Amino acid sequence: MTINNKSIGIALSGGGFRATLFGLGSLWRLNEVGLLGRLDRITSVSGGSILAGILAHGWSKLKFKDGQATNFSEIVALSVQSFCSKTIDIKAGIKGKLIPFKTAGEFLSDRYEHDLFGSTGLKDIPDASTGHAPKFIFYATNMQTGRSFRFRQDMVADYVLGISRTVEVSLADVVAASSAFPPIFSPIILETDPDAWEKPDRDFPGLKNLRKRIVLADGGVYDNMGLESLVDNVDIVLVSDAGAPFEIDQSPFEDDLLQLGRVRDILIDQTRALRKRWLVGDLEAGRKMGAYWGIGTRIGDFHAHEALTNDNAVTASLESIPTRLCEFDEKDQGHLINWGYALADAALRTRGGLNFGPAASWPVPVWPLS
Repeated sequence: MTINNKSIGIALSGGGFRATLFGLGSLWRLNEVGLLGRLDRITSVSGGSILAGILAHGWSKLKFKDGQATNFSEIVALSVQSFCSKTIDIKAGIKGKLIPFKTAGEFLSDRYEHDLFGSTGLKDIPDASTGHAPKFIFYATNMQTGRSFRFRQDMVADYVLGISRTVEVSLADVVAASSAFPPIFSPIILETDPDAWEKPDRDFPGLKNLRKRIVLADGGVYDNMGLESLVDNVDIVLVSDAGAPFEIDQSPFEDDLLQLGRVRDILIDQTRALRKRWLVGDLEAGRKMGAYWGIGTRIGDFHAHEALTNDNAVTASLESIPTRLCEFDEKDQGHLINWGYALADAALRTRGGLNFGPAASWPVPVWPLS
């Protein structure tokens, strides 16, 4: 589908349940203005992949009219809110340490299967061949090749390994791989038939072994916003980013080994910052159409007429909410959903040529951001 002959896609960032809920608010506003059913591509990482998985799993049940799903709240929002009221990281992490022959990542996948997706496979997600549906692209990081590993309805892919259109993988495993943050939940192991791959054009020693047993971790290790396959494939790029802000540490570890965690965080943050600056620079220069909004974005910077809220102590505090897969109470859920919704509303009305009227009310009215 296109909007004024332009394709459109959205990236849902990583950031634990915080990103899942913030992204839900973003999709809620996209749905209200009739964009959800017109999306061509949805890319996701980690916490964003939980949301994308729920959306993909329920897509065939959504009732669209003029691009708007009239039952979005029932099929998507309630499922997200229910799941984010549970703590799943502690049990999965402990079981992975105590129970032999099964990893924490596998226990994480079990929770996704039990609570959300059942036995649904990646290939069971609706796509263009079965009626209109966007391409859902879930990102993980291939720890062997150092590249992003992409799960899509019709294929899995890696720039080094190539493309396979026959690999069977469950949606629960896909989302687990995308959200398997190291060192707790990674790695997720994907075993495939080495002969079921096509491309790359070059061959090299060990390629078959790399295709046979693929070692995956959280997609945010490579790209926490999931931008790579989005910016070159759609005309209008939208980004909902609830990634963790980089924090100043006045007393970092100086031990040879303990300092490595801080080094990792610096490297990931710098990569993320470069991608963000590159995207925002292209948007501001008019080289790309679209909009970026992040959990730390000041809503006043959009200069949106009749914005739902202003920048205040409540909105500023949301950036400090932990990025875990743990229980979020109704207040934090409501605030995060409403903040993603308010920023998406302001961004859509002022950027990328997407001109809509202002939102009339909060999606979670009992927790306004004032």
